[in-house]
Amino acid sequence: MTDNYRNILRQFWHYDDFRPLQAEIIQSIGSGKDTLALMPTGGGKSLCFQVPTMAMDGLCLVITPLIALMKDQVDNLRQRGIFAEAIYTGLTRDTILQTLDKCRYGDRKFLYVSPERLQSEEFRRQLTTLHVCMLAVDEAHCISQWGYDFRPSYLHIADIRKSLPKVPVLALTATATPEVVADIQKRLLFTAENVFRKSFARDNLCYVVRNVENKEEQMLHILNHVAGSSIVYVRNRRKTAEIAELLTKEGISATHYHAGLSNYDKDIKQQSWKRGETRVMVATNAFGMGIDKPDVRTVIHLDLPDSLEAYFQEAGRAGRDGATAYAILIYNKSDNTKLNKRIADNYPDRDFVKKVYQAVGDWFEVGIGSGLDHTFVFPVEKFCTENHLPMLPALSALQLLGQAGYLNYIEETETNPRIMILCTREQLYSAGLNPSQEKIVSALLRSYTGIFAEPVYINDNILSQQLSISTRQLNSELVSLAKEHIIQYIPRRKTPYLHYPLERQELRYVQLPPNVFEQRKQQYEKQLAAMLEYASQKQFCRSQLLLSYFGETDSQPCGQCDVCRKNAVDQKPTA
Repeated sequence: MTDNYRNILRQFWHYDDFRPLQAEIIQSIGSGKDTLALMPTGGGKSLCFQVPTMAMDGLCLVITPLIALMKDQVDNLRQRGIFAEAIYTGLTRDTILQTLDKCRYGDRKFLYVSPERLQSEEFRRQLTTLHVCMLAVDEAHCISQWGYDFRPSYLHIADIRKSLPKVPVLALTATATPEVVADIQKRLLFTAENVFRKSFARDNLCYVVRNVENKEEQMLHILNHVAGSSIVYVRNRRKTAEIAELLTKEGISATHYHAGLSNYDKDIKQQSWKRGETRVMVATNAFGMGIDKPDVRTVIHLDLPDSLEAYFQEAGRAGRDGATAYAILIYNKSDNTKLNKRIADNYPDRDFVKKVYQAVGDWFEVGIGSGLDHTFVFPVEKFCTENHLPMLPALSALQLLGQAGYLNYIEETETNPRIMILCTREQLYSAGLNPSQEKIVSALLRSYTGIFAEPVYINDNILSQQLSISTRQLNSELVSLAKEHIIQYIPRRKTPYLHYPLERQELRYVQLPPNVFEQRKQQYEKQLAAMLEYASQKQFCRSQLLLSYFGETDSQPCGQCDVCRKNAVDQKPTA
């Protein structure tokens, strides 16, 4: 069977052999065993479910919270001649049903879905009519309340397992403590414990902490002394633009990236950085998932992440080519105060959480006992402004209400443009369109039905490829057609959603149980304390400290982090 897997690898991915541990994981899941794979970022996790699926009869259901990564993998598979589909928030019901029909009656091998989709009873019912041969759970640490990125929607995977009892599950994660490893297997209903671990040690990656008053000055010093591509991580969106502007003024080419940008802008910035046209990417933690740029020489954190799990994953984007790289955390005493404020922002008191719940219901005019399974477009900034609520605690309250099962706040999802033709076919012929407009209108008529009756979603990327023009050119032409009242044009936009999984409750019945509030808060405080200890301590090898946090207790000092280098100097005999 190993030879069969290797032949598939060569045929579709053009690799001669598997990386260490990939073959063992593939053998395990291919033989029908529930399997948990712990592999560092960039370790080739996706092949662990893609290759065995190609050797099986049926469809692999892939659950991932990352819509951008979902789309990238679907596109990548299609380019290899493998049929794959994706379902995520923002698609119309008709589009979802059409996609499920393709999986039911076509030769699709992969269906990627966001975890929120699993809460739909209709989707779960439809799923039982598909021939699912494997369940792949990406970012599996999200299912554990002890993980650094717990997502309640992941808990519904257990329901999927119950409705597909003979289907094996492959859980994948790049970061998990021993406690989280055990919890993942329990919550995914593993029939037996089965874990494959690849050591998280990175011999070529030097971990460094710099304790300085002026963080920006230190960042400039590092970038001026270490050549090559870099990522600079900061905490908020506004700061990404500010730091990128500072770097540009200092003669270092830089751009910025955060979740609020359009997919088009994200792609332009990302491609410029990947090609080396821009040296530094200044970003929030929204940047990096699925980004495999091998020659990143430095990853610099200007702000402390919320956990060592998050830090390890982000720092690990440096040096994937095996050459020397640096993960540098810039720290000062003011970070202690900032971390304490994060606790208050992330876990506002219960009365505040209830106030947010009531404000949401009143804002959408959802009556007590109604709203079940309703989804609303949710302009959260406007909501907070009109209700005089501080933004960060309000967002945290929404997350807590989600974990308790009362509301689901789905962060910004980019919806495709919508177009409706406003005149009749006869009027189109006499409208005096220029040649470029005629080509666009003809392509729309060929590609989309019902476009005269209501606004329909279009894929502007595919349309621009068909017309051999850029997406920006297409957008400009559509705007001009809208100004001439030929079409109604609703551009793509980023839209947050709010979903009621339960009917609206009377406020006295809204409760946050200990596993949602006190226990999660204690866990968060513990994670922040571990992060602060890593930043402030000067005694132990930083690599050893990180590895022991993830359960590797037998590692040796790395000899290259700032602590090891200082210890080596201190131990040198003096003349």
